[in-house]
Amino acid sequence: MKVIAINGSPRKKWNTATLLQHALQGTADQGAETELVQLYDLNYKGCISCLACKTRGGKSYGRCAVNDELTPLFERIAAADALIMGSPVYFGSVTGELRSCMERLLFPYLTYTVPYGTLFPKRIKVGFIYTMNVTEEHSKEFGYDYFIKSNERYSQLLLGPAETLCSFDTCQTDDYSKVVIESFDSVHKHQRHQEVFPQDCDKAYGLGVRLATP
Repeated sequence: MKVIAINGSPRKKWNTATLLQHALQGTADQGAETELVQLYDLNYKGCISCLACKTRGGKSYGRCAVNDELTPLFERIAAADALIMGSPVYFGSVTGELRSCMERLLFPYLTYTVPYGTLFPKRIKVGFIYTMNVTEEHSKEFGYDYFIKSNERYSQLLLGPAETLCSFDTCQTDDYSKVVIESFDSVHKHQRHQEVFPQDCDKAYGLGVRLATP
């Protein structure tokens, strides 16, 4: 079994990356081969709406025609057995880099048929991991459920069954005194990072175990 995780955060060793590592450890302990992709290391653009992936009889039908550093990643995903995508929540959604990657990954497989269908060659399990500053209550108040459920819905339609792990009220920095962030209680943030974030890491590990279990 092969499991690929995509870190859609610019930080390689902070909250999102840490949870992805725990999820991958969960899959590895079930015997899976794992790969962690740092999305910010890749050079690519979002969907250019060329519709080559939808052109009848075209050589790129069902796959993205743009050739850049996402192309080999998409080939590896098509050969994988599970996919985990992680992102911090910026302005109520995933990072722009992950959004662009998801558009390029998913749109070529979508068929504008009745009903909608998929050209993805098989079914794989999909996991989403989101980290965010807000509390769970505020996430609902701000409507975060919409993009979370939307990402699950499209993934389930096009790739396979999906589930989501959210880590709420996360700590932004080791030292709040160095940055102008007065909206959050640094003492509370650090205490939560010590007490609650490890529980989220355990949940991420469990997510990985489930993704690697037939």
